Amino acid sequence: MGDDFSQPQRQSIVGIFVMFVYSLQGYAKAFWPILVIWIFKFDEINKGYLLAGTVAVFAVIGIVAYLRYRNFTFYIDSENDEFIITEGVFNKTKTAIQLHKIQQVNINQSFVQRMVGVYELAVDTAGSNKKEGDIKAISHVLALDLKARLLENEKKVEVENLDSVSTVVSTERVVDADIPFIKISFLSLLKIGITSNYVKSFFVLLAFFITLFDYIKQITGRDILHDGNIEDYVAKSQVAYAFLMLFIVFFLAVIVINLVKTVFTYFDYKIARQKGSLLLSFGLLNTRSTIVKPEKVQITSVRQNFFQKKMNVLELKIKQATSGEKEERKSAIEIPGCDKLEKDAILKLLFQKIPEKGVMLKPNFRKLGFSVFLSIGLPLLAFYFVRDLVVTQMPMIDYLAAFFVVFMGLIQFFIFKNNRLFINDDFIILQSGAWDVSNEIIEPSKIQAITVSQLFWHKNINIGSLTLHTAGGNIAFQLGNFTAIKQYVNLWLYEIETSDSNWM
Repeated sequence: MGDDFSQPQRQSIVGIFVMFVYSLQGYAKAFWPILVIWIFKFDEINKGYLLAGTVAVFAVIGIVAYLRYRNFTFYIDSENDEFIITEGVFNKTKTAIQLHKIQQVNINQSFVQRMVGVYELAVDTAGSNKKEGDIKAISHVLALDLKARLLENEKKVEVENLDSVSTVVSTERVVDADIPFIKISFLSLLKIGITSNYVKSFFVLLAFFITLFDYIKQITGRDILHDGNIEDYVAKSQVAYAFLMLFIVFFLAVIVINLVKTVFTYFDYKIARQKGSLLLSFGLLNTRSTIVKPEKVQITSVRQNFFQKKMNVLELKIKQATSGEKEERKSAIEIPGCDKLEKDAILKLLFQKIPEKGVMLKPNFRKLGFSVFLSIGLPLLAFYFVRDLVVTQMPMIDYLAAFFVVFMGLIQFFIFKNNRLFINDDFIILQSGAWDVSNEIIEPSKIQAITVSQLFWHKNINIGSLTLHTAGGNIAFQLGNFTAIKQYVNLWLYEIETSDSNWM
């Protein structure tokens, strides 16, 4: 028998410690530059004042953590079909979440929560850019039971005209004991880690070093990037070799960072069936458990590059209803390291069939010309005006400019070559990308709005652009055949008006 959630109840008593640690982390993130300065100037600080201040800060944070625990209660109002959460320190806030609007219930466990043996339960709807309900410290059994209670309010099929036996639609809670039908192996995670997110990891590492050098300059007053030329440390004949070695080290650092992040985030990735939905669980230090309901999936993206294709791995991304672009990026659910058979199994569960590409629409070649103008033409024009000023400082600047033209030209060519819109009766698939080729899949019934546009100088050549708006984000196809686009738009608008799908 499950727990009684009809009466207000508090979190586990160890929630005081969890809230204390989270509050401490929040203050540390906000004031870490000051903490760094204190560490460097520790000898100059009065130790008595420092100790007294530290004790006072810890005491205040401890009191706040206790009040947050004491004032936090949750329960289910069966009469109004609402999940009620009361929270606050001095000013209490009462949040009422209608059960039928709950989009997702996630069970997570951070490293701190794992230390004390509790879990976090996060309730999310499509009407806000944050989690409406967030319980930081409850037992695993209680979290599973509460999740089942919150999600059992799905539309129930009423059985009418019963025969001799009165059949009741069962609403039993199913505990997450489903056997996983897909397990992402550690080897697959390694393959994904070394073949994806190069650009993102590069800029993360670059931003880290720039921030580090900036703080070193603020603390020491010395700019190590401009204290001397590279010739002061490396012989002129070895400059090219030094740059090559620096590039290799930086590239290896990017791969290692991406690999570690992938393994820590998606370790022990398991996918199980639960009431026709997908139950996903993964994580090494911070574990996460979430349910994906097929009827609420808005956009499903399948991404793969050349190396991943040779290794038979790919990445799936599932987007559900969100309230904005920031929330869309945060709430997108990624399934890395699938092979082709596993991908087909997941897509079949989400769509009841494997999506197939239908009629193909191609962009006009003017799209390639405009992209080349923006990415190559404008930078070259700017380079023309500053070349004489920098050529004496960097004699190899012309070679770098030539490399930039060739590199960007190849990227824009492959982007244009891979950009296709495939349409059939049940699915719309947008293919895009240069190196990582992505196929974004949506169902016409999930479209919320459609935008078509045509510049006046495109009318004679009959090309225009299309944007499909969904609750999980937008997909856009530019400079395609405008007559064909309008025909499909009319068909989709009719399908939207006549569809009775329940995706909210």
